[in-house]
Amino acid sequence: MKKQIALATMAAVLGLSVTAYGAGDSQKADTAAKVPADVTLTKSAEVENKDKPLVWFNRQPSNSSTGELDMTALNYNKDTYYVGFDANQGAELQGTMVKEYIEKNIDTIDRNGDGVIGYVLAIGDIGHNDSIARTRGVRKALGTGVEKDGDINSEPIGTNSDGSASAVQDGSIEVNGKTYVVRELASQEMKNSAGATWDAATAGNTIGTWSSSFGDEIDVVVSNNDGMGMSMFNAWSNDNKVPTFGYDANSDAVAAIAEGYGGTISQHADVQAYLTLRVLRNALDGVDIDTGIGTADEAGNVLSDDVYVYREEERSYYALNVAVTADNYQDFTDSTMVYEPVSKQLDESTHAVKKVWLDIYNAADNFLSSTYQPLLQKYDDLLNLDVDYIGGDGQTESNITNRLGNPSQYDAFAINMVKTDNAASYTSLLNQ
Repeated sequence: MKKQIALATMAAVLGLSVTAYGAGDSQKADTAAKVPADVTLTKSAEVENKDKPLVWFNRQPSNSSTGELDMTALNYNKDTYYVGFDANQGAELQGTMVKEYIEKNIDTIDRNGDGVIGYVLAIGDIGHNDSIARTRGVRKALGTGVEKDGDINSEPIGTNSDGSASAVQDGSIEVNGKTYVVRELASQEMKNSAGATWDAATAGNTIGTWSSSFGDEIDVVVSNNDGMGMSMFNAWSNDNKVPTFGYDANSDAVAAIAEGYGGTISQHADVQAYLTLRVLRNALDGVDIDTGIGTADEAGNVLSDDVYVYREEERSYYALNVAVTADNYQDFTDSTMVYEPVSKQLDESTHAVKKVWLDIYNAADNFLSSTYQPLLQKYDDLLNLDVDYIGGDGQTESNITNRLGNPSQYDAFAINMVKTDNAASYTSLLNQ
């Protein structure tokens, strides 16, 4: 009798199981038929898109006018973070690098001998926190900054041949008992006619205009990044032996230091790219977020505290910067080499492959396409992540968001916005 009751019970359970999965799903029905009667069958719960890990990178969610962080975007869910670099620390390094170069080469840098060290400045994006910081860093170091709303004014000045521009002032440098005037002769946002900022071609054309206006009054060229810096270097500075300073330590810029490029700043892209994907990996694995970052993982991957900082109140990881000059540039010739302390393969049996959607806001951006993405593509293998890379046009969010039509097929997201204000354009898609 007991055996008959047990068989009847199992038959009832199996009947319910087949009904629950649908008459056409024979594979699931077969699986259910092998399960003992006392086991409850449940369909695994799917993670909603709004709860999936999300990393903002390269462009921190913030107000493009004030720089105030968008804490709603940074706290979108419990697994949301930002990965970038310490913009202020890097900006100070760039400004200091330019100032020290001028002081070291004071006997030859004043090309027309008028006692005024004139520089021109290529600004990437007037609404981008990193661009703002770099402009301020240069002006602060050279004494040309003017305070506005409690900080150094970062507005472009157009041209300033006589030093009368209101957004900057003449600075000064004293070397060997002699005082030299430092003047920002011109500055401009490098934005093309289609609206793309940080535009290298625009910078190359602009240096031609500036050189026609100022000639040998230009003693130094400074740029918010290497893409624009190298465009100006190749178009004019190199032929005229005018030191040019950029930012990003792109491979072509580092190599150009041997030809007279003044210097650049490495923002530790190798560390940034690792952090971008490592934070997602940890969230997907459900482990402590510090795993493989400040705390060694089982493979031995770990970062030292001299290459990054984490600011909990901002939910942001920042790589630290290094000045690259004629003294050390040979150590930075390959910008796509993974950082050795975090170069060990994770075991796929304990870190299953997960699918990630990741966009590059501008596929034509030199730093992101030539340095950052190649590094990401190396780390995605090491971290067992299957990443779809989406290249934007650098102009409109819709060019990118239109290709996030089916977020349910991804386990996590890494987002690089066109404009720092536009986080909601992406999160609204995940909320649907």
